[in-house]
Amino acid sequence: MTVVPLAAADLDAVTGAGSAVAPPPRRRAAGATVLAWLGLVPFAAYILLFLVLPTVLALASGLFDGDGNITADNLAALGDPTILAVFGNTVWLSAATAVIGAVLGALVCYALLGVSEAHPMRRVVDAAASVLAQFGGVMLAFAWIATFGLQGVVTVLLEGIGIQPYADGPWIYELAGLFGPYIYFQVPLMVITFMPALAALKPQWAEANLTLGGTRGGFWAHIGVPVLAPAFLASLLLLFANAFSSYATAAALASQGAQIVPLQIRAALTSETVLGRENLAGALALGMIVIVAVAMWAYAAVQRRAARWQR
Repeated sequence: MTVVPLAAADLDAVTGAGSAVAPPPRRRAAGATVLAWLGLVPFAAYILLFLVLPTVLALASGLFDGDGNITADNLAALGDPTILAVFGNTVWLSAATAVIGAVLGALVCYALLGVSEAHPMRRVVDAAASVLAQFGGVMLAFAWIATFGLQGVVTVLLEGIGIQPYADGPWIYELAGLFGPYIYFQVPLMVITFMPALAALKPQWAEANLTLGGTRGGFWAHIGVPVLAPAFLASLLLLFANAFSSYATAAALASQGAQIVPLQIRAALTSETVLGRENLAGALALGMIVIVAVAMWAYAAVQRRAARWQR
């Protein structure tokens, strides 16, 4: 009996060994790239639905009237004294709460500078800051009213000792009443964003300063503050954009009037007295997008400069 040797392909077909051969490296790399892009699909869909599409609608609606004709009346309304006053109130509220929140948050970060990341106090502060930075809207408005409202706990205690915080009227439901809630969520946001930059200060820099005869104040004046200034400014711009675009807390507190731009947009969408400017809300949203875009562009530019010290 003569035995005929099988070819390699025939041997693979018989044994099935060929199916276990790994694909070439180039094919594996292409497959990994496709999977990586597929992983971005949910994020891309989220950005498309909740950022790109509303932006396009705001830009488009501000340029058309109720009949679908192109008009500049909506954009011209941005020069109206009432609208300018609303934008001024929003910028003033956002800038003031951003500065106060940035200073208070930086002081909290400085107090935590000597505490290690594994210390329970540091973990509690980090967790509380992460939660309180997102504690806004109706929940914050209710907590604020229950504490500082006309019949709030603190108000009743103050009235018990002869202090009348609302002797001139219920200002808590006006523009002045928004400062407290806004600062409430600005401070923890500052802790989250500024703490990594402060923690990046190298101990060797302080040791070198002391070795060369420098003082603690000189270290902060000539090294610490210049190094942290870009990160502080970037965090300040982020807080400004955060306050400028906030809506839910103001909507829950201010039941009447439209003192800031988000509330003015709500009034433009729901009011039946704005004749001839049905798409005024789109023009207001366009103004907000421009201001927030400028703030975020400045934030990104400063953040790139600050990142070199965090490596």
